[in-house]
Amino acid sequence: MSKLEFMIGMVTMVMEKMIYDLPELMNDDHQFCHLVDEALLFDRDLRSSYGYPVTLPGSLHILSKQKYFNKWLQIEKKFAQEKLDGMMSSATAWDSQYRHIADVDELKVPECGESFMTLMLTITDRYKPLPHSTQKLLFLDLQLELLEDFRFRITQVKDNTHNPLSDCFCSILNTAHYVVEVLREWSELVFFLQLQFYRMENSEQTGDTMTSIESTDIPFGYTTVFEDTIELYNKLRQDMLNTIVKHVLIDVQARSKPYRDDRWMSLPYQKDIILGLSTSACEMLLVLKDHLLEVGEVISKPLFIIFWEKMAVELNTFIFEEVILRNKFNEGGAAQLQFDMARNLFPLFGEFTPKPENYFKEVKEAYTLLNLNVGSAILLKEVLNSALNTPMKDQGKMAEARAALHDVGVYKLTLKQAELVLSLQTNVSLYGGRAS
Repeated sequence: MSKLEFMIGMVTMVMEKMIYDLPELMNDDHQFCHLVDEALLFDRDLRSSYGYPVTLPGSLHILSKQKYFNKWLQIEKKFAQEKLDGMMSSATAWDSQYRHIADVDELKVPECGESFMTLMLTITDRYKPLPHSTQKLLFLDLQLELLEDFRFRITQVKDNTHNPLSDCFCSILNTAHYVVEVLREWSELVFFLQLQFYRMENSEQTGDTMTSIESTDIPFGYTTVFEDTIELYNKLRQDMLNTIVKHVLIDVQARSKPYRDDRWMSLPYQKDIILGLSTSACEMLLVLKDHLLEVGEVISKPLFIIFWEKMAVELNTFIFEEVILRNKFNEGGAAQLQFDMARNLFPLFGEFTPKPENYFKEVKEAYTLLNLNVGSAILLKEVLNSALNTPMKDQGKMAEARAALHDVGVYKLTLKQAELVLSLQTNVSLYGGRAS
């Protein structure tokens, strides 16, 4: 009891001293900020190390008085913006501090991104012990304002970076991803859930102590305090990632013309001859391989997973529509296409997934159909043609056609697509397979 009485007496003296000094310190930002720092440290040590009751007033109750609190909030914003200016103007702003330590640098977060989120965390730690929820919300609004300012700044830098594969562009992408992931983690913390609950349920009240949500049901559709901010950063992340995918895809497509125009309907076929990669595909696949290596080195691992998956999907569509559907294939051409895809393209993605062919289903199923022997191809085409041209699309014949496709390993292609692919076999046309 005597220990508590001693602490109460000491705190009372500190509070009286603050009341005496603060009016004079209001005109000196640095002195005022120093007092705030000391008051925060004193209050934290007193309550965490010596068990000073949270129900009793302390130094932060003085800083919570409106005129002092307004000054504190103003200075916090001023100093935060000055720190942000310094981060963005640093010569090493976009360099990762851990780039030489592979195991640590999975997210590849640049210096300014890490420094900014550290600043956000520091601000949270400073206002977290405030006694009034309304004042905590004002600090939260400051954080949201700084997050928007940071997003605007990195977007400006991004807009002036014309190479999507440059270190700067990719560092900005990594930063946006890092901010999204950190804010998602913070959104689940009890402190920020309480703030959102207070904002939603007690917006008309002022000066209250925090309403706890621990025993309260969270309403359906409950959002978090960072929801809108996360959405904006996520949009930036998606747009930048799509830009990289588009840039790489255009480069690969530009090298694909010889492959698209290859003589697929007149390639020789000898069963016992070991096939090699089409000469016309070499440059296209080499460029793709180089880009996969390059992008993997400059963007974070989680982003790279999204990147290569998007690339695989785009390449699957491109090859199916621009190589396969725009050509005719003899037996040699069909065999060569299968070899190029299964033994050369798919393995490029085999480093990232054990079954890369799952991302190229249309391509795989198309070359499967093209490599059917002529008799099977003609019979299958007739089944498909009959089902597609039956009045009212007879469900029995449609089911029979789908079952016939399943029998040869085709599940993704539609009946119409499968029939079209079969019509690209020169042998099918030669032996009277009727194209629709």
